[in-house]
Amino acid sequence: MDLMEAVKRRRSIHEYEQRLVDEEVLRNIFLTAAWAPTHRMKEPWNIHLYQEHGRKNYAEAVLDSYERQGFFEGYDEEKSRQLKKGIGDFLLQIPHHALIYMPRDEDERKFEEDYAAVCAYIQNVQLLAWEAGVGVLWTTSPYLHDPAFAEAVGLDPAVYKLVSVLQMGYPKRIPRAKQRTDIMDKMKVIRT
Repeated sequence: MDLMEAVKRRRSIHEYEQRLVDEEVLRNIFLTAAWAPTHRMKEPWNIHLYQEHGRKNYAEAVLDSYERQGFFEGYDEEKSRQLKKGIGDFLLQIPHHALIYMPRDEDERKFEEDYAAVCAYIQNVQLLAWEAGVGVLWTTSPYLHDPAFAEAVGLDPAVYKLVSVLQMGYPKRIPRAKQRTDIMDKMKVIRT
């Protein structure tokens, strides 16, 4: 697949087939994505990959975070139980959850450079996955800002920033493309 085609055809995937992506395919995606631009060759991206039984621990940590954040308040006990079960079942049907995180840097400029490098890494993951027939949804859910969630997955929130969770698997359904704004509506060309 050529690069322009991959950029235009890639879609965020919300429904996955119930089968794991081969570990070698995932390894090659994550390995090759590391060619993202990175200031001072810091390569600040790190990954916790939850799959198989590991998804259960991840889903429990997510549900605990939602509970702490009051997502289930205002509902009767039965409705709250149904919501939790629905979210848990949804998370468990996704074959892979790749939690992407990075070390925090006290220097704001360096921290922003590292964050930008991690985002470039994530986009590389998405494009490489798409080329391999693997779908990805880049999520920035509220639990990523919950220090107790970070601790629950074994990370010190004072040391690491949780950047995103990439939901990954073979697409069950590929959404249609959404129209993009003409770049000339967003770009000002300055010649003098």
